[in-house]
Amino acid sequence: MGHKYLWTALCLWAFMCTLLHASSDGLLRVGLKKRQLDRDSIKAARSSKVDSKYVKAGLGDSDIDTVSLTNYLDAQYYGEIGVGSPSQKFTVIFDTGSSNLWVPSSKCYFSIACWLHPKYKSKKSSTYIANGKRVSINYGSGSVSGFLSQDSVEVGDLLIKDQVFIETTKEGSLSFVVAKFDGILGLGFQEISVGNVVPPWYNMVEQGLVKEKVFSFWLNRDADAEEGGELVFGGVDPKHFKGKHTYVPITDKGYWQFDMGDFLIGNMSTGYCDGGCSAIVDSGTSLLAGPTNIVTQINHAIGAEGIVSMECKQVVSEYGEMIWDLLVSGLGPDAVCSQIGLCFSNGKDQHVSSIIKTVVEKAGQEEASSKDDLGCTACELLVSWISTQLKQEGTKDSVLSYVNQLCESFPSPMGESAIDCNSLSKMPNITFTIGKKAFSLSPEQYVLKTGEGAATICLSGFIALDVPPPKGPLWILGDVFMGVYHTVFDYGNLQLGFAESA
Repeated sequence: MGHKYLWTALCLWAFMCTLLHASSDGLLRVGLKKRQLDRDSIKAARSSKVDSKYVKAGLGDSDIDTVSLTNYLDAQYYGEIGVGSPSQKFTVIFDTGSSNLWVPSSKCYFSIACWLHPKYKSKKSSTYIANGKRVSINYGSGSVSGFLSQDSVEVGDLLIKDQVFIETTKEGSLSFVVAKFDGILGLGFQEISVGNVVPPWYNMVEQGLVKEKVFSFWLNRDADAEEGGELVFGGVDPKHFKGKHTYVPITDKGYWQFDMGDFLIGNMSTGYCDGGCSAIVDSGTSLLAGPTNIVTQINHAIGAEGIVSMECKQVVSEYGEMIWDLLVSGLGPDAVCSQIGLCFSNGKDQHVSSIIKTVVEKAGQEEASSKDDLGCTACELLVSWISTQLKQEGTKDSVLSYVNQLCESFPSPMGESAIDCNSLSKMPNITFTIGKKAFSLSPEQYVLKTGEGAATICLSGFIALDVPPPKGPLWILGDVFMGVYHTVFDYGNLQLGFAESA
């Protein structure tokens, strides 16, 4: 009997030591949940939330609060929050590409997604305050709608009082049905907040819950690791990165947007960012999204096989030489496609499809005009590619052969481009220049793997997404990039910091 009490005491002592260790550095950690990876799941993860649209303190600082993130398929990172009193728990994506908090409502009756996830019950919260204003949010993969409410929100050990959020009553996308998260907590600027709602991060700062106006992301890309990553509010964790951060200023408050320099495939500049490019860091986007013309070149260079290429190759065959001759003669690139009749002028010195639409949009169109639109899009792509090659003084035959090969790497309707898993060692690094410093991704870092053994499938981490002016063209550096580079979101100084992840 004495041994039994002694064993119980030892177990209790060990448990208390574990608790003390977990809280001694002020960080909250939760183990990684694992799930079998398959191709259908990766497609859902690629499109979830997605295309909407990124300091200094010691570990022992009580003003730093950490939220553990769960890694789902290297494509969704989510953590737990609480809403109401007593707290009702939800898993949310912490999304720097949007600015609202939403969770499913108990009044959501007709959306399948709501029946598969926890629902907020306002009647069970003593701190609930009614609002009722109707709102909706459109994401790249679908939309949610509902009404505003106000309540307390727990994020880690922080308690945000009087936070206005959205109770969703309709979630109109299959992505939300298969998603491992219940809702989204936006960490973008109030300028893009639906309903001009004050974002949770703003209230953390205003209510004095954080010492530094900084939060930072560490995403763990190790598939075998127990931790999915951590989001630190109020500072940075020095264990999350190596060396020093490179900081760049925010250029447009809304998304976490900055100016990016040259873009290289291997050691060769693409010429696409000679005059600079705009980019945003978006923790809610799984992949690396960029303009269709440059993503096609990347997929070609890494041997990825796209699906929608027939129209592109046909335009090369029928109009390639004409496009070359017009560009050599000095005709401006914006006028070439209307000159040969593939695009039509709108009377404002622009042709109808001067803003290249995404392949996803093109594939989804079933009207008779879709083929003509795709021909215009293909022409614009060819003009862009040939213009770049002209700067490098390539011959007509070699350039037309090259762009014909690019057509074969045109992204598929879901942005999915398959890669031979045995060819990773032969693929080039892809490099972004940020703050005059090179940030490279190796093939192992930008390729997503699914399955095991002979059933393993490799997919390109690059997806085509054309953001129209005035916001675009725009690069979206999602989790593929953030998994390699620890990212600091410095709200106080309006800047972003990047360093190699530890």
